[in-house]
Amino acid sequence: MADPGYYVVTPYDNEGVRVIDLRYWTVKPDGGTEVAWPEIGLGYGVNSRWTTEFLLSYIGSSQMPTRLSTVNWINDVLLTQGELPFDLALHLQLVSDRIHADRRSVEFGPVLQTDVGRTQLNGNLFFEHVYGPDTPDATLLKYQWQIRHRWMPQMHVGVQGFGELGPWNNWSTGAKQSHRAGPVVYGIFRLDDRRAMKMQAAYLFGKTYGQGGHELSLRAWYEF
Repeated sequence: MADPGYYVVTPYDNEGVRVIDLRYWTVKPDGGTEVAWPEIGLGYGVNSRWTTEFLLSYIGSSQMPTRLSTVNWINDVLLTQGELPFDLALHLQLVSDRIHADRRSVEFGPVLQTDVGRTQLNGNLFFEHVYGPDTPDATLLKYQWQIRHRWMPQMHVGVQGFGELGPWNNWSTGAKQSHRAGPVVYGIFRLDDRRAMKMQAAYLFGKTYGQGGHELSLRAWYEF
């Protein structure tokens, strides 16, 4: 089973910006064991349209030691830059499974963003396919959305949601789908015109692959 979606992809012009990215997220099924994914990544804005990042994702719980789960190469390419009422980007993530060494997966799809006053709206639709022995021959469909209000320069608040619908051309039954949503808070601390420390915390309620529970995501990244 692929990892569930846990952070909203947003398109920006990050030309020349380097990023140290620390993430920690958990999924806790009702009555089950909480699973945690600590992650570390390095990103770079190659030009005004293309941002790339290498991310190492670990997995662990009280029932198993923490170990490397996947190696990820994430790419986001802006297709528009102000000529439309919304920003459109293409997201591509290549994943190498380090627990099942013969498995690979690819995630891709459109990223949409627009602003209404001080409020940012995001909607993303991703397709995911896993390759390797004993994997389903199906391309899965995921979605992400977010409403983010720029309350003050140092703090943004909002809500976000994620879901997994099953095969893109034959959705799973409602009982097996995933839908979850909850509040998110962003902190932005600028050190100068180029350097900034940013943080994000979200707590989501709902279902993950048909199983009720909750999800916590924490992220801190340094831009320089």
